[in-house]
Amino acid sequence: MLRGYKYRIYPTEEQQVFLAKHFGCVRFVYNWALDTKSRAWKEEQKNVTRLQLQTLLASELKVNNEWLSEVNAQSLQFAIKQMDDAYQNFFKKNAKFPNFKKKFGVQRCNFPQSNRADFRHGLIEIMKFRGKNAIRCKFHRRFHGELKRVTIIKECDGRYYATCLVEDSFTPLPQKKVLRETSIGIDTGLAHFATLSTGEKIASPKMSKNASLRLARLQRSLSRKKKGSSNYTKAKLHIARLHSKVAHRRSDFLHKLTYRLTHENQVSCICVEDLNIMGMMKNHHLAYSIADAGLGEFYRQLAYKCEWYGIAYRVIDRFAPSSKLCHHCGHRMSKMPLSVRRWTCPECGTNHDRDINAAQNIKEFGLMALPVQRGEVKPVEKPPVDDRATKHLRSDAPKKQEKSVRTISQAAKSLA
Repeated sequence: MLRGYKYRIYPTEEQQVFLAKHFGCVRFVYNWALDTKSRAWKEEQKNVTRLQLQTLLASELKVNNEWLSEVNAQSLQFAIKQMDDAYQNFFKKNAKFPNFKKKFGVQRCNFPQSNRADFRHGLIEIMKFRGKNAIRCKFHRRFHGELKRVTIIKECDGRYYATCLVEDSFTPLPQKKVLRETSIGIDTGLAHFATLSTGEKIASPKMSKNASLRLARLQRSLSRKKKGSSNYTKAKLHIARLHSKVAHRRSDFLHKLTYRLTHENQVSCICVEDLNIMGMMKNHHLAYSIADAGLGEFYRQLAYKCEWYGIAYRVIDRFAPSSKLCHHCGHRMSKMPLSVRRWTCPECGTNHDRDINAAQNIKEFGLMALPVQRGEVKPVEKPPVDDRATKHLRSDAPKKQEKSVRTISQAAKSLA
């Protein structure tokens, strides 16, 4: 399995200059390849392949720009590969059209071959940086396997990192037997980051919001500096460091939370809701808080960690009435505005916390639609709620819920 390991590196001033050359050359080749490919398609409706671009790189571009020969040739070829992949993803409708790389911001370059990690001396060797020129690295953990590729990253705050792509012997754990007692439903939100079906509420850290006052003060200080001066550069660096600190804190919180959810109490199944995060970001009243929470990254980490550790991961449909449905008797409310945080069921009189009730319903919907549940988990019997179809798992079908056919009780009986 291919896994990534990220380490902090400490290049010397001489190494920093050489890395800056790599960043600049890789950026130049990427932009040249994108411009060549785009122009050929726009003017002649002709597709320039990756092999043709690599041939032009060696025969023309390097001849006209001799300084490209100072850096690792494989890094330049890999930049063309990245551009071609981004271009193909656009036509496959998996991504937006690739943009030209900028001189400012996060810089990176790849070293696809001939890399070595020296754990004993804390050094990492890559092309053009070998022997005495090896880069000092802080290995906070070791990996076991073949080092395939190293990506050197320079962040906006001036810190350098090395991301090592390793093919190790790790194999995902066998799938656990799904039991109701060890299954949990998770409802995410903004007031609380996550609410579990067990009743536990995890507070939202609000990293950006907590740093907003200091960020505003630093930005006011930057506005008073003369653009291009030394003090202006220092002020920009202070802002970049604050942004980096917030991003690292958020990443640390998400990794620790997802690790805990996949390891605590021998969890066998995690059920979550399919949220349209990109659509939610269009709400300008909530976009800042949604971005600050990092919900998309949370679901991404949770998905691959469940796969690693043999935990069933089920995503129910975004149109499932998780908040409107009483998990006790099955009554469905006609309206449930976001301002209502607690409500009482008119049928059974149960007083519900909105988030806990939603998490419990998400768990039930996920368990009912689980193929391996038959004969192992007994679904909760619920009376018919309405004529809405119980298609709660993500599928290729249209997103609108179609009327009819199976009610929640009928789905439960078919699995019993």
